[in-house]
Amino acid sequence: MTPKPDSPLSSEPNTETESLQRLPLPTTKQLAMVSRTFTIPRNSDNWEVRSQTLDSTIILFAFGTIILGWLFNFSFLLFAGSLVTLLVSLRIIFPAIQRWLLKFLTPSERGIVLGTLGTIASMAGFAQFFGIFNKISLWLQSNKWDEFGSWADWFGALGQIAIAILAVYVAWQQYVISKDLTMRQNAITQQQTIDSYFQGISDLALSDEGLLEDWPQERAFSEGRTAAILSSVDAAGKAKILRFLSQSKLLTPLRRDGLLGRAILDGAGGYEEDRQNGLRVIDLGVMLARADLSETDLRWTDLSDAYVIGANFSHCDLVKANLARTVLYEANLRGADIKGSRFFYGNVETASPRSLTTPPNYKTGAHTGAVIEKANFTGVQRLSEEQRRYLCYWGDKQTCATIPGGCGGIPNKLGR
Repeated sequence: MTPKPDSPLSSEPNTETESLQRLPLPTTKQLAMVSRTFTIPRNSDNWEVRSQTLDSTIILFAFGTIILGWLFNFSFLLFAGSLVTLLVSLRIIFPAIQRWLLKFLTPSERGIVLGTLGTIASMAGFAQFFGIFNKISLWLQSNKWDEFGSWADWFGALGQIAIAILAVYVAWQQYVISKDLTMRQNAITQQQTIDSYFQGISDLALSDEGLLEDWPQERAFSEGRTAAILSSVDAAGKAKILRFLSQSKLLTPLRRDGLLGRAILDGAGGYEEDRQNGLRVIDLGVMLARADLSETDLRWTDLSDAYVIGANFSHCDLVKANLARTVLYEANLRGADIKGSRFFYGNVETASPRSLTTPPNYKTGAHTGAVIEKANFTGVQRLSEEQRRYLCYWGDKQTCATIPGGCGGIPNKLGR
C-alpha cells in the first residue's frame, strides 16, 4: 500500500536510493586524493631491470654503429656511436661507483680523494697556463731517444721504481701498525703492573697487623715497591700511583701511639694528622727527582717534604696539592694549574722555606715552605696573591723572572 502524500509516513524515505541521494557528493579534490591513495605502486625492481635491459640494448646498437663507421670509414657514424656508447655507459657506471664510494669510504676519506683530484686538476691547469706542457713537449722532441734506449726499458725502470715505492709504503704502514700495537700492549702491561702494586699495598695495609702500624720492615718493603714502580712507569702511571697513595693517607704524617706505633683515629672516621712529629707510611724522599709528571692530574695529592729536584710539572693539574716543605729546586711548573696549592703553612709574612737544621713551626709558618730556587713558574694558572708573595719573597732572580705579574714592590728575603 502506498501512503498518501500528507500522511506521516510520507516524510520518511521508502528506498535506499532516496537515502543515498540525500548524502553530499564528494568534491573533485577529494576524488583525486582517493585516487592517489589507492594507486597501485609501480614495481621498482622490475622498472630497474627494464631500464638496465634498455641501456644494454642501446649500447649494443651503438657498438654496432661504431663497427660500421670504422669498417666503412663513416666518421659521422663512428662519432655518433662513440658518443652514445660513452653517455649510456657512464649512466650505468656512475651509480655503481657512487655506491662503492659511499660503502667503502668514510666522509673524510671521500673528501681526501676529492681534494687530491682537485689538486691534480689545478696543477695541470697551472702547468697548461704557464706553458710547462709545451716546454716538456719541445724537450721531448729535441732529444734523441735512440741514445736512451727503447720505451720498454723506460717503462720497465718506472715500474721497478713504482714497485719499490709501494714496498716502502707497505713496510712503513706495517711499522706504524706494529708500533701502535706495541704501545697498546705496553699500556695494558703497565696498567696490570699498577693494579698488582695497588693490590700488594692494600694487602699490607689491611692485614691483621696492618701497614698503618709502626712496623719498620713492612714500611721499608712498601717504600721499596713504590720506588721500583715509579721508575718503571710513564707520567700517567706515576700520577695514578701518587693519587692512590695520597688518597689512602699513606703519604700523610699520622699521629701514632707512643708505645705500639698505631695510627690514632681523629674521631671523625679518619686518622689524625701530625705534621710536626707524625710518621708517614711511605716517605717519597727522592723517588720523584727528575721525574716527568707533565700534563697529569695531581689534584689534592700530598707531595709535602718530597725532593722533586728537576721534576717536570709543566701543564700539570696541581689544584689543592700540598707542596709545603717540598724541594722544587730546578722544577718546571710552566702552565701548571696551582689554584689552592699549598706552598707553606701559617702566615705568608712569617713563612719561610724548609731548613735542614731548624725544625718547622706550623703555627707561624717558619721553615714550612717549599724551596723554589731556579724553578720555572712561567704561565702558571690561577696564581693567588698570597702564593705570588711567597714566591717573590723566597725565589731567586731566575725564579722571580718567571712569576706571572712580576715581583714589583715585593722585597726578596732570600738574598740571592
